[in-house]
Amino acid sequence: MSERDPHAGFTDEELPTLPTVFRQGLFRDRVVLVSGGGGGIGRAVAMLFGRLGARVAACGRDQAKLASLERLLGAQGIACSTHAMTIRDPAQVAALMDAVWARHDRLDVLINNAGGQFASPSVDLTPRGWQAVIDTNLSGTWYMTQAAGQRWIARGHPGAVVSIVIPVVRGNVGIPHTMASRGGQIAMTRSLAVEWAPHGIRLNLVALGVIASPGLAKYPPTARPSFTHNPMRRLGDVQDVAEACAYLAAPSAKFITGAMLTIDGGQEMWGDFWPLGRPAWFREDG
Repeated sequence: MSERDPHAGFTDEELPTLPTVFRQGLFRDRVVLVSGGGGGIGRAVAMLFGRLGARVAACGRDQAKLASLERLLGAQGIACSTHAMTIRDPAQVAALMDAVWARHDRLDVLINNAGGQFASPSVDLTPRGWQAVIDTNLSGTWYMTQAAGQRWIARGHPGAVVSIVIPVVRGNVGIPHTMASRGGQIAMTRSLAVEWAPHGIRLNLVALGVIASPGLAKYPPTARPSFTHNPMRRLGDVQDVAEACAYLAAPSAKFITGAMLTIDGGQEMWGDFWPLGRPAWFREDG
């Protein structure tokens, strides 16, 4: 058997067994919608909310991954509905929200996990590549958030939104499209946190450093030395993300809105991430 890749994250068999600080039944009778539910982080988030008693709805573009998620949660006795669609299309987002309300008669928590990026020198980034990331990370998150908010406000129903981003305080070589879209998400969330507070709707952010998950495979080998360049000198894991989402969605955060919880091992304070590898200009021996 080949040695396990430490960058790949937990297996499906491990997810139901991971320890949690939260009590069983915390989200009983609640409905949680997770976008990008078929991916590594999305699966962990969906699993944790389901283990805590929530009914889970998940969306994504890959029907096979969503079907796998349904089987995974179903094996644990977790009620789960999945919806193949793209958050880039506001009409599909509206249909998704209507389907969730029709099936569950409520929505309590929206986890904006869907997103994407790829590393590229900025001079080589095509208009299509730029637009794809902006459409998914920024516009897609907006469509999902607005659609949930419209329905909550119309029904007088409180709600919680947790959106997953990356820290944007420092520059990041090779992902200007991601930085622009995530910065927009942060500003949007903070604005809505003020506007929607009278409706009992809280909106918060989880900003990620490098998390062990299948998504790391798309980065070149030259990027790997920077994965653990943080004060804790290790990767985060998907359960770290799931626990943060649960904290911000639960009564534990009932007086928190417009806030950003950063999970990066301290990288924002010390360390760096080079999606294309550290350029010679920035190397001490360069």
